[in-house]
This record gives sequence, structure tokens and C-alpha cells, in this order.
Amino acid sequence: MKREDRRREIMNLLVGNRVIGLDELAERFGVSKMTVHRDLDELEQEGVLRKVRGGATIDPGTQFESDFRVRATQEAEVKKAIAREALTMVERGMTVMVNDGSMAFVFGEMLLEKRPLTVISNNAALIDRLKGESGITLMALGGIYSDRFNAYFGLLTEAALTGLKADIAFVSAPAADEIAAYHTDEAAVRTKRAMLAAATHPCLLINSRRFGHTSLHRLADLTEFRTIVSDRPLPVETDRRLRQAGVTIKTAYNDEFSE
Repeated sequence: MKREDRRREIMNLLVGNRVIGLDELAERFGVSKMTVHRDLDELEQEGVLRKVRGGATIDPGTQFESDFRVRATQEAEVKKAIAREALTMVERGMTVMVNDGSMAFVFGEMLLEKRPLTVISNNAALIDRLKGESGITLMALGGIYSDRFNAYFGLLTEAALTGLKADIAFVSAPAADEIAAYHTDEAAVRTKRAMLAAATHPCLLINSRRFGHTSLHRLADLTEFRTIVSDRPLPVETDRRLRQAGVTIKTAYNDEFSE
């Protein structure tokens, strides 16, 4: 089996199993453990997996956010619930910014229900979905394409955002504590922050399971968002502090938050 085919099969196995062992891969492909190590090293450098003791995983860590193709298959109902709640904030005729990510794609697709709209995005999946749709003025942000995030980042993206102003920006994050939201990737952080600065109403979309975690780069203080949308209520003290600071908290499911 060619190296590229082997690496592709490793990713397919990880999508199905989330974690896979070094011994299993060596036996499956009939190659040495050293060869598998080199494959995993290269895939880790590309940002599509995370090496762990004895193998590899696609589960995120503090310096790793799993590939867009993986995240797109996870927690579909939670993403839909958050997106549906966020959609209540959108009115026809608005200019709406949507960032990268699988949750953002789910939300962005729902924007078709609120047309006419102007939609600004660096999310390649969303750009492909919305282009050509009647009632949607699509402003696609260019830049350096990231296969890992299926989105565009970099100086061109950020420069374009400085010349724009949206009614509302929907930004997602893979981690948050009681103070701030975080992200694993510096380029993604810069683009998300540029979106926040270019919108009258910055909004955070976040899965409640991501609370209580941090990541490599600080994206923004939670008080920089005017609204935070999640699937479940936030931790009690975090909720109280944010409301006192004037942040609106919206939840798709209103049962008690559980640790």
C-alpha cells in the first residue's frame, strides 16, 4: 500500500473509532512500528490527529482541535438546537457574519429561512452551500485555505474584515472557562477576533460541554460578547457574573446545568 493510501486509511479508521493503537496499525498494514510512527508524526504535523501513548486519537486536547470532517459527524442534535436558538436573533435584511466550524455550518444553512440576508463567511462548506441561493447576498472571505478547518484564514481574510461592518457576528469556540473563550489555532483566533470587531452584535455559539476547559490561545473574554448561545444553562456563577455584566444568555434546553 502506498504511503498516501495508508495515511488516508488511518484517518478513516480514526473517524470510525476515535482512538487507534500503534500495534494494530502496524499489523493491519504489514509495516514496521517505525513506519507507522512516521505516518502519525506527519499527520499530527498537518493537524488532523493527536499522538498519544501507544497510538493516536482524534479527540481534542488543549493544543489540538480535531479535523472539520470529524467534528461534522459529532453531536448533530446539539448543534441543531444551538443553531435554532441562535436563528431567533436574525431578522430579514440583516448582514450576518458566520465563522468556520461544523456548528457554524449548521447555523449558516438555517439562515436560508431568514432571507433576504447578506452573509459574510470564511467557512468553505457554508460558502459552497449558499452560493447561488436567491435572497442571499454572499460575501466570501478569501485567504489561505485550511483543510483542517475547511475555511480561509490569514492576512487577506483579516484585511477584508477591517473594511466591513455586520449587524451580528456568530463566532464559535472549542473551549471556555468562567472568564474567557479559547481556541487551539492562532490564525483562527485572529480571524474570529476580526469578526467580533467588525460586528455591532458579537455572539458566541458554544456547546455547554466545552465549559470548564481551556486551550492554547485566548480568543476573547466572555464579556466581549453581547450574547452567548449554548445548549444547556451555563455554570451558575458564570451565568450570574455574565448577566451582571450585561451579557444575554440564551439556551436551547433549559434544564439545570450538570457538571
